[in-house]
Amino acid sequence: MFSTKLELYHGTPALEIIWSYRLEYRPAMRIVRFTVDGRARYGVLKDKSIQAIEGKPFRQLKLTDHYYQSDQVRLLAPCEPTKIIAMGLNYHSHAKELNLPLPNSPLTFLKPSTAVIGPGENIVYPSVSARVDYEGELAVVIKKTVWRVDASEALDYVFGYACFNDVTARDLQNHDGQWTRAKGFNTFAAIGPWIETELDPSGVVVETYLNGKLKQRGDTSDLIYHIPEIINFISNVMTLLPGDIIATGTPSGVGPMYPGDTVEVRIPPIGTLRNFVVKNGV
Repeated sequence: MFSTKLELYHGTPALEIIWSYRLEYRPAMRIVRFTVDGRARYGVLKDKSIQAIEGKPFRQLKLTDHYYQSDQVRLLAPCEPTKIIAMGLNYHSHAKELNLPLPNSPLTFLKPSTAVIGPGENIVYPSVSARVDYEGELAVVIKKTVWRVDASEALDYVFGYACFNDVTARDLQNHDGQWTRAKGFNTFAAIGPWIETELDPSGVVVETYLNGKLKQRGDTSDLIYHIPEIINFISNVMTLLPGDIIATGTPSGVGPMYPGDTVEVRIPPIGTLRNFVVKNGV
């Protein structure tokens, strides 16, 4: 049993939400998706080797007898979402740096599945943009189909967590007045390096480094809307499917990156998601 006090809507009394973990016990695992011999597979990362999984891991995780050395494969994005639902303005620190009021309800937007890239892949700088920003975030990966779930049961539908970079063409976002183009370019949804299945998401440090220099550092205890609330809110709008991603928002410190830069999102219990910024056409 886990209990915490969450403020569901800004300005209303805090509501105590209590939820129970009714899932069967499972050891912590790092789920990877990789390509070997021209074939994409899922597996469990064990030190420097990967034990392959039969099919997809969300409904039932069935290990095979096939092992691969991690340096013999190429890691891919750890899941194939049908959609990415992202949170805007969901850290108190981010709202403060922008001098904006806290939202009265979760502010959500969509990123297309075609924007997804994995660890080590290139973020392509669009020729129509003069400013592309990093936004380091904690991502939630959905385990099973969910529709209208109560916050008290929401975490039963979480498969695990990963690092996420909500790449944004800031100038286009400001120009357009809505966010689809600015956040929807191919390569603008970096996720990885794997899915950590066992993690307490209530106090996780999220950091972003640009060329080795710390640019963002936040803690998920600073979230305005916490993960059970977010899943409850989104699932009352749309059905979430296995492998779908929820990006939980970015802390303060967002800023620009340019071709030639290396950007890293680091979440210590998970690992480091590293990507490289390149010019369009490279």
